[in-house]
Amino acid sequence: MKPLMPVREALDFMLAAARPVAEVETLSTLAANGRVLAQAQVSGMNVPTHDNTQMDGYAVRAADCASGAATLTVSQRIPAGHVGQPLLPGTAARIFTGALIPEGADAVVMQEQCELAGTVVTVKHAPKPGEWIRRAGEDITSGSVILPAGTRLRSQELGLAASVGLAELPVRRKLRVAVFFTGDELAMPGEPLAPGAIYNSNRFTIRALLENLGCEISDFGIVPDSLDATRSVLREAAEGNDLIITSGGVSVGEEDHIKPAVEAEGKLNMWQIAVKPGKPLAFGEVKDAFFLGLPGNPVSSFVTFLLFVRPFILRLQGVGDPAALAPKAYQLRADFNWPKADRRNEFLRARLNQQGGLELFSNQSSGVLTSTVWGDGLIDNPPGQAIQAGDVVRFIPFSELV
Repeated sequence: MKPLMPVREALDFMLAAARPVAEVETLSTLAANGRVLAQAQVSGMNVPTHDNTQMDGYAVRAADCASGAATLTVSQRIPAGHVGQPLLPGTAARIFTGALIPEGADAVVMQEQCELAGTVVTVKHAPKPGEWIRRAGEDITSGSVILPAGTRLRSQELGLAASVGLAELPVRRKLRVAVFFTGDELAMPGEPLAPGAIYNSNRFTIRALLENLGCEISDFGIVPDSLDATRSVLREAAEGNDLIITSGGVSVGEEDHIKPAVEAEGKLNMWQIAVKPGKPLAFGEVKDAFFLGLPGNPVSSFVTFLLFVRPFILRLQGVGDPAALAPKAYQLRADFNWPKADRRNEFLRARLNQQGGLELFSNQSSGVLTSTVWGDGLIDNPPGQAIQAGDVVRFIPFSELV
């Protein structure tokens, strides 16, 4: 029997095969949320553009306030968005957060350290030059790269682009993904449930995960357990799509037709991974589309999507930084015992407790979808590793994956 491929090796193999989509479109920065930058973005300006104040207070010459109790005439008032006059010696300017520092001033004293009487302010503090002043270019310097190519744009990146005046951004086009679900036992919510039938929860889980990743989805629905039907839908799904994802039918039973169908219509590059849940994961190509066959068990399908499909899609979308493909993991205390080690890399559903440790869901079966709702994430447990209470384990929050 051929040994199962380790998780890391399988993922590296998939990522090495990925071909990012080439087409680029220009979008309004307001419409670019979730898209991937096709070209690095360079700032054409300093941010801040000029020295400005971090505080409401008084702009002064530090030398005028060296006594710690200076009395100065308030010569002007400078709100944000207005340009003040040069500051004369022996005077102060009333200034508000974000306003430009007037020529001649070299410090700001916060208003809580000042006492105003008419047009005279007593400064009860000896400021140092530069105090409470944001310097021009302190955040961004003109000519610097603010966002490299391959960046997946979130709210933070969009705000940064806007802060240097970028109204449009070049992004890779959306990834086109076809999905279908195999099994004569599958029914849709709202339909009567015949004996032996189950509702197709995977359709809802996978579609939502793809939507979270900003994909264009072509949903071919439920496909009967037939080799001919599976081959026919594979051919149709490969037309105009970058990736085909299926759920179910990837094992070795008589009614599992995905493997022979892919081998007949394209090629299968990888099958069966040393992962639990989710061993029967398939990876290949059909015509010009990549193919990923997920297991039919709901938790197996969910976990293998997070571990393998998500980073593969990000790479197809043009995300290049390996760190952006790998979810952040945390070393946390196990507050449970897991005495039976498995030969595969296990991913256990767990959640944080009030003591900062991890609790394990009582039933780790691949069909128990409630564990994914109850849990906060996955414990990445290496092959052959038993866990005792108090051990430190590697924990990946769902917030890093979904």
